[in-house]
Amino acid sequence: MTKDKNKDKVSISIFRKRWRKFKTLKRGYYAFLVLVVLYGISFILPLFINHTAIMVKYNGSYYFPMFKSGIYESSFFGQEGFGEANYRRLKEAFSNAEGDNWVLMPLYPFSPNENLLDETEGSPPHPPSGKHWFGTDDRARDVFARTLYGFNISISFALVVTFFAYLIGVSIGSILGFFGGKVDIFGQRIIEIWSTLPFLYVMIIVSSILQPNFILLVFILTAFSWMGITYYVRGEFYREKARDYVSAAVSLGAKNKTIIFKHILPNSLTPIISFAPFAIVADISALVSLDFLGFGLPPPTPSWGQLVRQGMTNIEHWWLVAVPLAAMFLTLIAIVFIGEAIREAFDPKVYSRMR
Repeated sequence: MTKDKNKDKVSISIFRKRWRKFKTLKRGYYAFLVLVVLYGISFILPLFINHTAIMVKYNGSYYFPMFKSGIYESSFFGQEGFGEANYRRLKEAFSNAEGDNWVLMPLYPFSPNENLLDETEGSPPHPPSGKHWFGTDDRARDVFARTLYGFNISISFALVVTFFAYLIGVSIGSILGFFGGKVDIFGQRIIEIWSTLPFLYVMIIVSSILQPNFILLVFILTAFSWMGITYYVRGEFYREKARDYVSAAVSLGAKNKTIIFKHILPNSLTPIISFAPFAIVADISALVSLDFLGFGLPPPTPSWGQLVRQGMTNIEHWWLVAVPLAAMFLTLIAIVFIGEAIREAFDPKVYSRMR
């Protein structure tokens, strides 16, 4: 019990020491805080950016359209037409009429997939205005809403792909580096063969057979993303298994699983953790590229790549290119700052030029 407690204290103290060093690297630390906060808020974006009302008071009764499983028809609130009620127009009508009816809308009352042709003048795309901060795209959908919803999709996609790629890569790299010999040689030949498969051709073939979706893209990109970290983990295991503490564990009769997971792997985490932010950057860039080429997420999913693609076909409408590229640039630069700070925090050097 005493030995286990001491081990826990050592691991906790090492983590705290690295966390304290990470916090001293202000650029990376503040980028981490901002990105975490924004990503957390992105999961509740419908509360702030949505065309559906949060609450409606109508004829003395209260309704909560945003939290209703179905929709309220236009006729339910006395509007003309068919389909879902237009809450922006309903709010305007209630404001102009006498009575105590009212509508509580989100801060930005537009949805990413909502067609606004009936409420805008001229043909889309429409330039930025006080009503539509970043304008509309070529299908009269609000660019600001699509950009922010695309942020959540891009980060979520990259995190999922990075997690599964690391799970596969670390597992295979650990096996190759620990056992070595024929296992390593055979494994490397398999990796070399697999790495020769052309990713873009595979995407074209798959897209012609199946409709790309989030899960399918995660599966395909993961299948081509795990090889890089495998080589790093393999090299770390080769280096660490030659250390004295591994020889001592073997002489004490420790099992291979114990040596791998309790001794070598914890001491091989530096490159794994240090490269994770840069893997996230690569995965975001891959998703944007696939969406731009038309092999990514299916329409009308909010996507930075699809907005850039629209901008290239409507080059005179600068906001279609500038807005998603600016969002992508700020996101990627923040992740790079975090990656640099993590690498510095795991570096044994005392002094830093990044504070």
